[in-house]
Amino acid sequence: MVNMKVIAFTGLPFSGKTEAVNVAREMGINVIRMGDFVWEEVKKRGLELNDENVGKIANELRMKKGKDIWARKTIEKIRKMKNIDYLVIDGIRNSEEVDCFKKELGKDFILIAIHAPKDERIKRAISRKRDDDVKNVEEFERRERRELSWGLDAVIASSDIIITNDGSLDKFKLKIKKKLDELIKENR
Repeated sequence: MVNMKVIAFTGLPFSGKTEAVNVAREMGINVIRMGDFVWEEVKKRGLELNDENVGKIANELRMKKGKDIWARKTIEKIRKMKNIDYLVIDGIRNSEEVDCFKKELGKDFILIAIHAPKDERIKRAISRKRDDDVKNVEEFERRERRELSWGLDAVIASSDIIITNDGSLDKFKLKIKKKLDELIKENR
């Protein structure tokens, strides 16, 4: 059993998870991005780091090694961490991952869903320009369908907390900081 409070962010693509994670980092909270494990695998195979390859590898390993493969890799990394009271995880996509974390962490696991309107998420998707980002609305729709096919909608529905990201970036960051502060104070 791991002895730390783990706060995980989930949400539909481009809802604001990366910004929430950045707030946690700015607060000095350690972060594990589950997508980094997928990126490592894509690079290891010599593939270009893009949305199609990341999705393909993420899906392939879920099918071969279990839907909770990325959660298990995350737990392995968490077990090696010492002297950490709080940790943020970014990238939960299915109920099997949630179950894996709950089994390992019990009451020390809190799931926060970030919700943003679809039109806002599309604007963000096309303007963000990260290596694995979509380039147009068609790619956005394909990515959203892929992530929903993994069970992301059930994960969002099962979250402990929902934070809406429908205003300015500054307002959203303030909401995240306030919630993280509350969770840390509750558990001291």
